[in-house]
Amino acid sequence: MAKFHANGKFLLSGEYLVLQGARALALPLNLGQSMEVTTINDQNGMIHWDAYTPKGFWFASIFSKHDFTVHASDDMDKADNLSRIFKEIKSLNPNILQDHNDYFFTTRLEFDKDWGLGSSSTLISLLAQWADVNPYELLKRTMGGSGYDIACATASQPIIYSLKNGNPIVEKADFKPAFSNKLYFVYQGHKQSSGKEVKSFKERAKTNDFTTECSEISKISDSLTKTTSFNDFCALLTRHEEIMSRCLEQPPLKSQFPDFQGAIKSLGAWGGDFFLAATELPETEVKDYFKEKSLDVVLKYDEIVL
Repeated sequence: MAKFHANGKFLLSGEYLVLQGARALALPLNLGQSMEVTTINDQNGMIHWDAYTPKGFWFASIFSKHDFTVHASDDMDKADNLSRIFKEIKSLNPNILQDHNDYFFTTRLEFDKDWGLGSSSTLISLLAQWADVNPYELLKRTMGGSGYDIACATASQPIIYSLKNGNPIVEKADFKPAFSNKLYFVYQGHKQSSGKEVKSFKERAKTNDFTTECSEISKISDSLTKTTSFNDFCALLTRHEEIMSRCLEQPPLKSQFPDFQGAIKSLGAWGGDFFLAATELPETEVKDYFKEKSLDVVLKYDEIVL
C-alpha cells in the first residue's frame, strides 16, 4: 500500500491578480486530503475508487485502467472528472498502470467538502505524487488556475507564490505573526466556483491593465510577512480590499459587517468560502458576533495554519 497526503490552503493576499503575475501570500493548512493506493490480485483491468469526507462515505466509482471508461458510479459527474484526470496523467506518464493488477484508491478529505479549502487541488497533488508527474502541468491540463494551491499542497510553511512567464515561483515566507491569536477564518456558508471566477477575471483582464494594481498588491504581500504591528497588518488588509474592490467592481466584504470591530478580508474567490477576520475582540465575542449573522464556522488561525 502506498500512502500520500496533500495540504489544504488559504490565499491570504493576491487573489485574482496572482494570475497576472502579482506576488501572493498563501497559507498551507494542517487539514487536507490523504490517499491510499493498493494493488489487488484481480486482473479485470479495473480501478476502484472510494472517497470519504469527515461525515463519512462520499462517492465511489469503477473505471477501466486501460481507457478509463467509467463502468459504474454513484456520481457520474465526479467519475467522469476522475476519468479525464487519469487520461491526462497517462499522457504525462505512459508507464503507469502497466501491470496486470487491479487498483484500489481510497481518498479521505479532512475538512468539509463545501469549505473550499482545496478538495480539487489536493486531489491533483495526490495523483501527481502517485504517478510521478508534474502537478502544475496536470492542473493546467485539467482544472486550471494559478497553481498556488498546488504549491501549498506540499508546503511545510507559508509561501510567497507568483507566476513568471506562466511558470510557478515558490518562495518560503517567514510569516509567523505574533498576533495570530487575533486572526480568525469565517465560513460564509456556501462554496464559490473558483474555476468560474478565474474565467470571469481573465475576460476582465483582456480589457483592463492591472499593472499598477499588481505592483501594489505584490508590495502588500511582502509587507504582510514583515510587519510586527497588528494595526499595520489590518491597514494592509483594508488597502488590499480597496484595490481588489476597484478591480472587480464589487464592494469590499467589510461593507456587509460595518459594525465589526476589526478588519475583514476576502480569501480567494470573492463571494464565497472563507474570509479573514482580524480583531482584538475576545474570542467569545468574535464567535457570538458571527453567530448572530448565522455564520457558525469560525476557525482560529493557530488551529488550522501550518
